[in-house]
Amino acid sequence: MSKIETSVGEAAEFYEKTLSSAEIYNGKIIHVSRDEVELPGGSHAVREVVSHNGGVGIVALDEEDNVLLVRQYRYPVGQELIEIPAGTLKKGEDPMVCGLRELKEETGATAGRFTSLGSILCSPGFSNQRLYLYLAEDLSFGELKLDDDEFLSGFRMPLTELVERVMSGEIDDCKTVAGVLKVWELRQK
Repeated sequence: MSKIETSVGEAAEFYEKTLSSAEIYNGKIIHVSRDEVELPGGSHAVREVVSHNGGVGIVALDEEDNVLLVRQYRYPVGQELIEIPAGTLKKGEDPMVCGLRELKEETGATAGRFTSLGSILCSPGFSNQRLYLYLAEDLSFGELKLDDDEFLSGFRMPLTELVERVMSGEIDDCKTVAGVLKVWELRQK
């Protein structure tokens, strides 16, 4: 339960109590429910919730400060996106283990240093999906090991150019934006 200071100085509680939950869909990647909740004032509302195991995104920097990126078509938005390597967590999987695996699968790289950049909530208005972000450095390269349903191409871009393209809005994938800006901020210190 969280309390937020209001304009008149009193603390208000913002908490929604689940009264009922009905499964709408149970898929391979997401679970959707329709929940009835009680609001702080006692009235009721409906919440449609998308549950997801979460995922990882990796900002992988080579020795020349180039970021390893992937270009892939994303069906839900109907376009090809430029993204940092990423993947979905298996149920109960350690995010670092997933990140190391996904980096290898999508880029062929293994990291000598793998540093946590924290996590982000992607769309907390309707989903519990949390993405864990990592910085991968001291890279060595081997073969790609893409999943059977994964079609992407990898390339590198200088970190400075990538920040410019993020700031211009050309690159708008949330994990890529957050991860790149976190790494940029770390590099400025």
